Amino acid sequence: MTTHRTTEDRTERVEGVEVRPVAGHIGAEITGVDLAKPLDDGVVALIRQAVLRWKVVFFRGQELDHAGHIAVARRFGEPVVLPRRGPHSPPGFPEIETTADRLELAGRYGMERDEWLHRRRHTLLRGWHCDYGARVDPPAATILRAETVPPYGGDTTWANLAAAYAGLSAPVRAFVDGLRAEHRLGVGYQPRPVDDGYAHRLLDHQVVSVHPLVRVHPETGERVLFVNGYYVEEIVGLSRPESTAILEMLVEQAVRPEYTVRFRWEPGSVAFWDNRATIHLAPGDHTHVGSPRIMHRVMLAGDVPVGVDGTPSEPVTGTEAGRW
Repeated sequence: MTTHRTTEDRTERVEGVEVRPVAGHIGAEITGVDLAKPLDDGVVALIRQAVLRWKVVFFRGQELDHAGHIAVARRFGEPVVLPRRGPHSPPGFPEIETTADRLELAGRYGMERDEWLHRRRHTLLRGWHCDYGARVDPPAATILRAETVPPYGGDTTWANLAAAYAGLSAPVRAFVDGLRAEHRLGVGYQPRPVDDGYAHRLLDHQVVSVHPLVRVHPETGERVLFVNGYYVEEIVGLSRPESTAILEMLVEQAVRPEYTVRFRWEPGSVAFWDNRATIHLAPGDHTHVGSPRIMHRVMLAGDVPVGVDGTPSEPVTGTEAGRW
């Protein structure tokens, strides 16, 4: 049985800094911290424990530039350097990816953004994902900073996968503890009926790993329901109908409202989440507003997930631990 007991009593206390939970199982806002200034060890320890306990923490009114963003990330781990980024990501800062580069993929392959998103998210659960979940070593955490946001719309929602696992009945927990699943880039993408350049790109740059369906968190020891709607292809050893039904049940469990938190972005907002214990849903409600949404993220290098039985994830193709 997994609970939050391993993390809830360890939060450091720092004068002038407050951690305010914003939902029952996930999410806290941290006040009294200026991320643009050097962080002392006590503040770093407080933030780290808050992330482990609440899975995602929020800061508002921050005045971070790119260098400051990277400096904050380095206090918590090793930033990932992506080998390829788009034209919107800032030159000279290879650790930072600007999210507009991801959305530009649609136009690069002859589609409007809404059509591209529809083909990727054709069911309610498809958009839920962790960052780079098809890799054998997904990032440990992500720090996302808002530069420009629309006047309304554009919120992000996160779900707590440890709470979702703990909320399963004991027989179901025992069943899923021993299962493994294939995670594949572009699962469920519905190609155009004519030649589809994006579908060809997915095939030419395939990334596949086999992960435990329940991973053990390397810092808290919690059991985490390692599922999402975007990367998980099928459960190894089950028939396709069995796998589909079980995965749908588990992802629906993960995103039940009581396990989620929704964050309203403002310029200068920062979200810092544990990518090992959450999935999140990027917004799809703001494009018609006609205002830009410019976000910058830094991801921290992660380890290879390990299952309840101690068996690590396995790379299948297109991924190698520690090599981006």
